[in-house]
Amino acid sequence: MTLIHTLPRTPWAGAADDGELRRWRTTAESVAEALATDVLARDRANAAPRTEAELLKDSGLVNLLVPAEFGGGGGHFESAFETVRILARVDGSVAQLLAYHYFNQAGIAFYAAPERQGGWWERTVRGNWLWGDSVNPVDPTLVLVPHGGGYRLNGLKRYSTGSGVGEVIIVNAVVQGGPQTGRVYAFVIETDRPGVELLDDWDHLGQRLTASGSVRYTDVQVDPEDILGEVTDEPIASLLTPGVQLCFGNFYLGIAEGALARGREILLARKNAWFLSNARTYAEDPVFQRVLGELKARTAAVAALAEKLNRRFDVEVNRSGQLTAAQRAEFAVAVAELKVVATETGLEVANRIYEVTGASSTASHVGLDLYWRNIRTHALHDPVDYKKIEVGAFYLDGTAQPLSLYT
Repeated sequence: MTLIHTLPRTPWAGAADDGELRRWRTTAESVAEALATDVLARDRANAAPRTEAELLKDSGLVNLLVPAEFGGGGGHFESAFETVRILARVDGSVAQLLAYHYFNQAGIAFYAAPERQGGWWERTVRGNWLWGDSVNPVDPTLVLVPHGGGYRLNGLKRYSTGSGVGEVIIVNAVVQGGPQTGRVYAFVIETDRPGVELLDDWDHLGQRLTASGSVRYTDVQVDPEDILGEVTDEPIASLLTPGVQLCFGNFYLGIAEGALARGREILLARKNAWFLSNARTYAEDPVFQRVLGELKARTAAVAALAEKLNRRFDVEVNRSGQLTAAQRAEFAVAVAELKVVATETGLEVANRIYEVTGASSTASHVGLDLYWRNIRTHALHDPVDYKKIEVGAFYLDGTAQPLSLYT
């Protein structure tokens, strides 16, 4: 792909200090506490998460990454990643909704020319926008056709997370016709724009409240001012994808931590013991202590790696236009390593936690299944085996995978 403007200069600098981290951690924990009161009932109802979206907006979390000079929270990505992790301990759906929002909104910096970024930041703060997306790369059905001074958008895009409750959607589509033929643009349109049809067809095993339904676009007018920029293979612009994958790692980690905490609570509440055990209670039985200890240790290892990479992402973003392809590739592989261990640990914890909580914990009202259903659903986003290949190939001879919206 060719570049059509000077490289964006990302607006973030430095790193999150203790005060910033504490501020957003407190806010995220307050939101998580509110979500926990009825998380099972909301999941069972499988309704559009409009109340949840308002909670995110009212808390200020949606504007965490917006530079303070434009009225935002002035936070760093490390704070955003931790926020996603905290929410995922309680409600995986809302954690995903916010995680995708962060990188949809951050497209302002990754795609737009420097002189146009300020206006976009101001607009998103003024409207308190929650950003959805239509960028699923395995469903490339959206087409931009030149029309007047702009374009007409047509096609269908599945798995458009946040589209059902967000104010705007960031869309990727290829141009057909005219001098820009073949170029892929990232642009932003309102969810109530004429020709935008939200199909509300998301009905899956887990992640039920992510508003990830399909969107049909019929002759939707796209004006030049709607376009953030061209989707390019420049290192800083394409750093967005490792950032999304890093969000996934934190999301899976949060689910594992939530399942562990719920399992511990259930285990401590069991008053008797297995009839062959010499222990007084299940919690005092070495068999159950061993399983819980193994799961806890593995989760702690994932947390250590995630926290290291969370802080490092801000370092890489700070390189802005100076980020090289080699630096970008090495960081993407480091994130892939997290994706592998976070996926497998999250799935193992959400599955094996039943070994310490017993048959009674499979009752619907207990809700332990929520963790497994959520991570099982989202971990299929892109095959983790390909992440293993990515890590192995790079380790062997430095081979980097072709750039895509998955790598």
